Amino acid sequence: MASMTGDPAAPAPASAPLSPGSARRPRVAIAGASGYAGGETLRLLAGHPGVEVATLTGHSSAGKRLSEVAPHLDLGHDPVLQETTSEILAGHDVVVLALPHGQSGQIAAALRAEDPEVLVLDLGADHRLESAEDWAEYYRSEHSGTWTYGMPELPLADGSRQRELLVGAREIAVPGCNATAVTLALAPLVRAGLVDPGQLSAVLPVGYSGAGRTAKQHLLFSEAAGTVAPYAVGGSHRHVPEVLQNLRRASGREALRLTFTPVLVPIVRGILAVINAPVTEGNATADLLAALRADYAGEHFVTVLGEGFFPTTGEVSGANVIRLGAAVDRHSGQATVIAAIDNLVKGTAGAAIQSMNLALGLPEATGLTRTALVP
Repeated sequence: MASMTGDPAAPAPASAPLSPGSARRPRVAIAGASGYAGGETLRLLAGHPGVEVATLTGHSSAGKRLSEVAPHLDLGHDPVLQETTSEILAGHDVVVLALPHGQSGQIAAALRAEDPEVLVLDLGADHRLESAEDWAEYYRSEHSGTWTYGMPELPLADGSRQRELLVGAREIAVPGCNATAVTLALAPLVRAGLVDPGQLSAVLPVGYSGAGRTAKQHLLFSEAAGTVAPYAVGGSHRHVPEVLQNLRRASGREALRLTFTPVLVPIVRGILAVINAPVTEGNATADLLAALRADYAGEHFVTVLGEGFFPTTGEVSGANVIRLGAAVDRHSGQATVIAAIDNLVKGTAGAAIQSMNLALGLPEATGLTRTALVP
């Protein structure tokens, strides 16, 4: 492990072990801190009263100061980003892995072998899927195993919540952003039998930050202006098996089919998931809203809107919240559920921090807000 201040190669003292009632704040390392997901996690953790951001790492940004790669982030000092290795990340209480898919597994295994008590949060997909066959089909690499899924609000078929499994967890797989929007919109309706689970369809306008930061980011922006572009059409998007896995766990149903089409739109952040399915006989808008409210009653970061109201991405920008609206088209017999989230917050970094808080025994909402940023 290395210090964030002074000589980037200078070793830092090993962390003292945490104990119940300890006044020392857990020390956090963020791998991939110069990317969109890692940078948003850093932005939120910089104001988190319960932890200390201790180390940042990057790939192409290694050796650069934070002010060079993310001048909007101010930690009160200007740390140097270090190489992403298990040796640099070792010795912390919490490690956030904001790495490309397929790159977390080996580092995570090394960290856990070194210290079984370290809390590792994987923002990538490496540990989300339960099925090694699904992983091989969609990611074309070796499966790294399945971790506790970081979606606290997910209702489970046995009447419990995913939240209960996160308390004290030490390996957490943070959900995909599109998967978060579609799962939380559909789970109550599938559970209640209000829609046909074999005919689920989702179209998701997504901001360009959902595609990740690349060396071509300026080109991507110029290409994005004034155009809308679908991608991963025809069931090839990697969040499809994740959503189906979630709906199976929520409902106990196996016969689930989902058409899933994301569409890049010229905004920086945000997802507006538009989800359709045939309603089962006799159900109306009021029934959809009642099911959503029943499953999410008391959920701090889920807002179910009233009949006739639907969310927008501007209402959730910068907020760790999902807003849901629903209606039944009596002419077509189709249910429509619309979900809005900030893909970088509720879709990624906010979900990670929610899960981290539960794992560390902190109040779940610590360091997070439901209030959106006003342009």
